[in-house]
Amino acid sequence: MYGVKVVTAAAAAVLLMAYAGPWPALADTIEAALVRAYQNNPQLNAQRAQVRSTDENVPQALSGYRPKVALTGSAGYQYSDETIDTGGVPEKLHGAQIPRSAGLTVTQTLYNGNQTANKTRAAESQVSGAREGLRVLEQTVLLSAATIYMDYLRDAATVEVQKSNVRVLEQTLKQTRDRFNVGEVTRTDVAQSEAQLAAGKTQELAAESQLVTTRSNFRRIIGNEPENLAPGSPVDRFLPATLPAAVELSLIENPNVTAAMYGIDVNFLQVKVAEGALLPTLSLQASVQQANEQQLTVQKDFNAAAVAQLSVPIYQGGAEYSLIRQSKENVAQQRLNLDMTRDQTRANTVTAWGQLVAGKAQVSSAQSQVTASEIALNGVREEAKAGQRTTLDVLNAQQALVNARIALVTAQHDRVVASYSVLSAIGRLSPQVLKLPTMTYDPSVHYQQVRDSWFGIRTPDGQ
Repeated sequence: MYGVKVVTAAAAAVLLMAYAGPWPALADTIEAALVRAYQNNPQLNAQRAQVRSTDENVPQALSGYRPKVALTGSAGYQYSDETIDTGGVPEKLHGAQIPRSAGLTVTQTLYNGNQTANKTRAAESQVSGAREGLRVLEQTVLLSAATIYMDYLRDAATVEVQKSNVRVLEQTLKQTRDRFNVGEVTRTDVAQSEAQLAAGKTQELAAESQLVTTRSNFRRIIGNEPENLAPGSPVDRFLPATLPAAVELSLIENPNVTAAMYGIDVNFLQVKVAEGALLPTLSLQASVQQANEQQLTVQKDFNAAAVAQLSVPIYQGGAEYSLIRQSKENVAQQRLNLDMTRDQTRANTVTAWGQLVAGKAQVSSAQSQVTASEIALNGVREEAKAGQRTTLDVLNAQQALVNARIALVTAQHDRVVASYSVLSAIGRLSPQVLKLPTMTYDPSVHYQQVRDSWFGIRTPDGQ
């Protein structure tokens, strides 16, 4: 009666996600999914464009070292009617002219209170901070990709378990009705089997609905529909051996921490820039001008000059002092933000590590639960054949086995995701560490292309 195979071979294979043996060569792997997310995720590509935009702050700051050149020119029409006194004899002059002039002025700042130097250093720190922000998003995208990959495996396995459960319950109901027809069981046993089958179908539909949602998120994050996914495995080999080592590493390499450090540098240099407004400014200006027919009596006029100008600020309304005080408060705020970021990073690392340790134990426990539930179900069936157990006892044992298998699927999922979470918390969730087969994006390439650019409006990629 009850000797029905509970789970299909396909479902059993899916269940052993993180511990399966060799997989078909054409299967999609978690590493390949991470590569696609790294290369094509639009949010990540937008952040890379933001970093390239931040790179332009450096040549803008460096422009303070460079001369400013202006070319001026004018031309027009002019009619004059003049009377000139030449020793008591008035002389009248009149006529039309075409006054025109051209001039060139070159201005070079020699000293401005080190504002240019400090602005350049601040811009460089902004670039470094933007790169760390890019690392933060890279880790977020890779962790999301790994998580959704494992989510799909978990939900697909859950659907297989629920489908297998429905098939077993349908067979159980058929056998119960047969026994009812020959008077071995009562109508109550049949009703219990029908109720359990209805509940199993409901659970199957709920699992399929969840799988549809996960499939949609898979497409959004990774960029393609999930097909023939290979098992995912933990990345423990890239993790520190102990929790203290993981915490120490996270406080050094986590990009949120390093970005906050660069934020302090930027704001400290902003203080120096603001203080530079109180210092003298020395500049040199050279000009040359050629003018023709500016007056009836002057046909040509040429001028050349070189002037050094020193400006010493005495009082400018007090705004510069307020800006210095404000900048100092911003530095203090950034230092407190760094402390908060470190505390949060430490907490995230400890939490992720705890989930990883718990995940390992849960997988072992869930495997034992599945084994025990299978033994219990087989025993209850044999006892039911002898009339020592009821149909309800068999149905309960069957549901306990289903729950145990779903718990195992979930534990295996959590085990893998937790390992990626720890790697992210310590700041090492990157294509380089994971050795992903992809070209990594190097933000320094664009930076070197634009840093010393004196002119031009085309970007290095041709836009």
